[in-house]
Amino acid sequence: MTAEIMPQRRAMMILSMKIASMLIIDVRRTDYEGGAIRGSLNIPAQGFYWNRGMLYELCYKADIEWVVFTCGSSAGRGPRCAGWFLDHVRNTAQDNDMQIMVLESGVKGWVKAGQQYTQFMDGFRPEYWEQLFAEEEKTKQTKADTDASGTGGDPSAGAAAATETK
Repeated sequence: MTAEIMPQRRAMMILSMKIASMLIIDVRRTDYEGGAIRGSLNIPAQGFYWNRGMLYELCYKADIEWVVFTCGSSAGRGPRCAGWFLDHVRNTAQDNDMQIMVLESGVKGWVKAGQQYTQFMDGFRPEYWEQLFAEEEKTKQTKADTDASGTGGDPSAGAAAATETK
């Protein structure tokens, strides 16, 4: 099953105004450094599948209306765990009321959205995020340069092609 996307703005509004009961499940494990969204529960993706029933029981007993999953970018682990949980909630627990969603752009997107969002993070370390985003940009630029060179990342292929044209 595929969970819908929870827009960052809506999640932030719910957190800041406390207008509904929302639990954010952060499924990061080794990349959990740098801070987490306030009040989120860390259940690493690697063990999530086996804990989804217990999470449902806790959410149900606490009258949680929204369960929102996130990971670094909400492109892999977050949506996968949200799907497992959604399947459990709808098909095993037969609960059609609890809303299961994935946070738009993940924790990275939350940080990139600026100070109005990072103020709702515990353990926020700006230097961690600056370094992470700089490394990602460098990797992206290296890949773009490699793609543009047509060597597929093999430096010897570029040298061989240059030798052949001489």
